[in-house]
Amino acid sequence: MTGNTRDKQQKKQMNSGKKAATGDRRPASSHKKQQQRRKRVIRVWTNRILAILVAGLIILGIVWGIKSLFGSTKQLSIYGLPDYVTEEYLTINKYSRPGIQLQEVNNIVIHYTGNPGTSAEANRNYFNGLAEQAAGSELYASSNFIVGLDGEIIACVPIDEVAYASNHRNTDTLSIETCHPDETGAFNEETYNSLVKLTAWLCNQYELDSEAVIRHYDVSGKNCPKYFVEDTEAWAQFKADVQAALDLLAEEETTTIGWKVDSSYEI
Repeated sequence: MTGNTRDKQQKKQMNSGKKAATGDRRPASSHKKQQQRRKRVIRVWTNRILAILVAGLIILGIVWGIKSLFGSTKQLSIYGLPDYVTEEYLTINKYSRPGIQLQEVNNIVIHYTGNPGTSAEANRNYFNGLAEQAAGSELYASSNFIVGLDGEIIACVPIDEVAYASNHRNTDTLSIETCHPDETGAFNEETYNSLVKLTAWLCNQYELDSEAVIRHYDVSGKNCPKYFVEDTEAWAQFKADVQAALDLLAEEETTTIGWKVDSSYEI
């Protein structure tokens, strides 16, 4: 074999080795590019998912803020009543809702239904049914509010109208009828708590204190509300509880006003 032939063979072998080496590198480079592409895709989708989650949290925050600002989605009362009061006003009629405007509120009068075990809805419907009573019956009765056995509160006669509940004091008082489970006339816990809350709210609205809360008994001498007439200590405790709830309402209003003032300074 001549020297030239040997040199050619060596060059050929070297070129073949380079091609083989180049062929080995190409798959490694392609695999690396695929890994990089996969990482980019994962990173893009991770960012998208995070963006969606952040947007969702922002939307939830906005919704929560709106609910906090405007309160319950329940339709606001045209009389400004709190949202725990259900408004089911009686049909205007001469026996239970005469439609006479109330000129002032000097007292809140507490009553009991005298019908053990009956619901607020049943007593409300009874008042409403008086409009259909037979001629000659002439039974007049109603109340501005009824507190039920489950603590529910129904508004029957608007707070700016006369209800037929407290005799000669109908024209300057608001009345609350209260349901009771048995003949003792004592109120269960749910009813009692709602009665305290409603009474305190009304006192706050009309700038009254607990001394302005009276019994039907104090108006006419009738044994109503039975339990509070027969147990004077229970009546005293009720008035104390109303005053405590009233003081709390006043404190909350002061805190709210203070917050508004502070916010105005920040602005």
